[in-house]
Amino acid sequence: MPPASEHQPGDRSNDGGPFLTVRVLVTGAGGFIGHHLVTYLKERGYWVRGVDLKYPEYTEVDADEFEILDLRRWDNCLQAVRGVDQIYALAADMGGMGFISSNHATILRNNALINLHTMDAARIEGVERYLYSSSACIYPDYLQQNADVKPLREEDAYPANPQDAYGWEKLVSERLAEYYHAEFGMETRIVRFHNIFGPYGTYDGGREKAPAALCRKIAQVSDGGEIEVWGDGEQTRSFCYVDDCVEGIYRLMQSDHRHPLNLGTDRMVTINELARIIMTVAEKPNVRIRHIDGPQGVRGRNSDNSRLREVLGWEPGTSLEDGLVPTYRWIEERLTGRTSTVSVREVAAPVS
Repeated sequence: MPPASEHQPGDRSNDGGPFLTVRVLVTGAGGFIGHHLVTYLKERGYWVRGVDLKYPEYTEVDADEFEILDLRRWDNCLQAVRGVDQIYALAADMGGMGFISSNHATILRNNALINLHTMDAARIEGVERYLYSSSACIYPDYLQQNADVKPLREEDAYPANPQDAYGWEKLVSERLAEYYHAEFGMETRIVRFHNIFGPYGTYDGGREKAPAALCRKIAQVSDGGEIEVWGDGEQTRSFCYVDDCVEGIYRLMQSDHRHPLNLGTDRMVTINELARIIMTVAEKPNVRIRHIDGPQGVRGRNSDNSRLREVLGWEPGTSLEDGLVPTYRWIEERLTGRTSTVSVREVAAPVS
C-alpha cells in the first residue's frame, strides 16, 4: 500500500476536490513488461506517456502519449521526461540467452547510455520517483554453478561477478540509482526481475526467453514430434507471470524501500520440467526433447523472496501452470490462427 503521505489517482483532497492526475513515464513501453505496465497504470487512473524505439508489436498502444525516441541520446531523454512526476525505467537492449551471450559490447554500451541519460534527465526535471528495472543477471556466477542452487538473496550480489555484460551494466546502474538518492535526494526504487513471462512477449527472432521459445516450439510440432533444447535441460530457473510482475513493480514504487528487491517466484524448475508443463497445456504429452549444444546461462538460479514479503507484505501468486495457459494459447494463436479461449488477463484453473 502507498504511504499515507502520498495521494493516488482518484483520491480526494482535504476540501473534497480531486487531486491532479499523477503523470507517469514508462520507458521501454513498446516492450513486453512495459506494455503490460502501461495498461496496469491506465486502469488505475494515471496519465501515462510511453517511450520506446518501437510501438508495441502485438497490441494497440494504451498510453495517453507514445513517443518514438532513442534514449541513448541525451536530447531525447530530456524530451521524454518532461512534465512527469514518476518514471518507470524499463528501456533496455536485451533478449534471451542466445542474444545476451553474443552481444556483450553492444548491450553494455546501449544500456549504459540509456540509463545514465534517463536518470540524469529525471534529476534535472525534478522527477519525484524513479524506478529502475534491474535483473537477476546481476548475481555472481560463482553462486549459480549448480542446478540445485540456494535461493539468491539481495545481499548476495557482492562480491560482484555477473556472468555477462548485461548483468554488469545492470549492477552499475543499480549503484547509480542509489547514489542519485544519496547525493541528489531523488526517490529511487530498484527491482530485480527473475524471468518474467506471459502473453504479448517476443516468441521468435532470437530475443525470446525460455518459456516463449518452448511454447513456440511445442505449438509448431504435432504430438509425437520433436523439439530441441539447449544443453541437457537440467539447468534450473524460477519464472514469474507478467501480471504479478507489474503489480509488484507498482507496489515497490509506492513503498519507501530504496534498495534492490527481488521480484519473482521461489519455485525452481528445470528447463525439461518447464517443457513438460507446456506439453500438458498444449495437450501434446508425447513430444520428444532432443538436447543440443547451445548457450545455457548459469546452471541454476532461484529467487529468495524473504525481503519481498517483508517489504511489500505481498508476493507473486500466479502458479507457473496457470500463467503458461494464456501464454501458450496466445503464442499458438499467433502461429496457427486458432482463436484463443483464454484472454491474457484471465488465469485459468490449475493444470493437473
